[in-house]
Amino acid sequence: MAGDSLTAPQQISTLESSDFLADVIAGFSSSPRTLPSKYFYDERGAGLFQKICELPEYYITRTEIDILDRNRTEIASHLGPNIGLIGLGTGAGTKTRILIESLKNPAVYIPVDISEKQLRESTALFQKIFPDMEVLPVCADYLQPVVLPTPNHKAARNIVYFPGSTIGNFEPDEAMEFLGRVANVCRKNGGLLIGVDLKKDQRVLEAAYNDRAGVTAQFNLNLLERVNRELGADFDLDQWRHRAIYNSSAGRVEMYLFSDIDQFVHFDEHKFHFRRGEKITTEYSYKYAPEEFATLAGKVGFEFVRMWTDDARLFGVFYFVTTT
Repeated sequence: MAGDSLTAPQQISTLESSDFLADVIAGFSSSPRTLPSKYFYDERGAGLFQKICELPEYYITRTEIDILDRNRTEIASHLGPNIGLIGLGTGAGTKTRILIESLKNPAVYIPVDISEKQLRESTALFQKIFPDMEVLPVCADYLQPVVLPTPNHKAARNIVYFPGSTIGNFEPDEAMEFLGRVANVCRKNGGLLIGVDLKKDQRVLEAAYNDRAGVTAQFNLNLLERVNRELGADFDLDQWRHRAIYNSSAGRVEMYLFSDIDQFVHFDEHKFHFRRGEKITTEYSYKYAPEEFATLAGKVGFEFVRMWTDDARLFGVFYFVTTT
């Protein structure tokens, strides 16, 4: 695993605020306006997302956990013994724990996550409950090139674990490019275990992203609050509202923040004008039919092995192996 370059690792440290500033300025200067979804997960955002995962409308997390739990033995048999597990965006590690508990003598676990608080907490927990497994945490944006740390224990093969349907936040071309980099990390005889949200009824999807309790709205608006807090902006959060829609022709949920009034926002010597009704795109979440995703991954060197799903086929946990 030494020298493998995925997209992000250094030892636990905070991300550069200059990157945040540059990305916000670029997003507000574009047309249409955007804010990168990777910035959802500051400490407050990570906490709100944990609440979203417990909402009755948000089926994704509980369905994925149920799939992993019911199929843990079979999944572990496919992954094999003495593996090096590289977890991307694994958060609190709930799903990863189910997986690791079923593995035979895992050599090393390298969690890569943007949320420093969650990474520290999950690392401490995993070191306690899996004392024989090396844990090498990396706090970073896994979209940015960095070299993975070198473990002390040699693994039989590399398995990248990418849960939570985060792959849906990529445009399809970007998803293919990202999966190509993942394939390089997996190396020959490696594997990819990945969560994918499947296409389904529009009403189910829109309810999941517009929950009645308004937690997703708080989560979305926290992006603007973070810009205020960290960059000194003057967003009036009362003048913005959350909305998510399912674009069936594109196969994606689109999440927006809409301006309720004509307004100016200032920070870092910049002034941005937002018209009444103008929107900021904060997230796209693509949904896939199983054959669509298998085809996409196949274009970058992954061979489809198996998909585990629930009875309603809401969500899929896919397993691929590298073909070169």
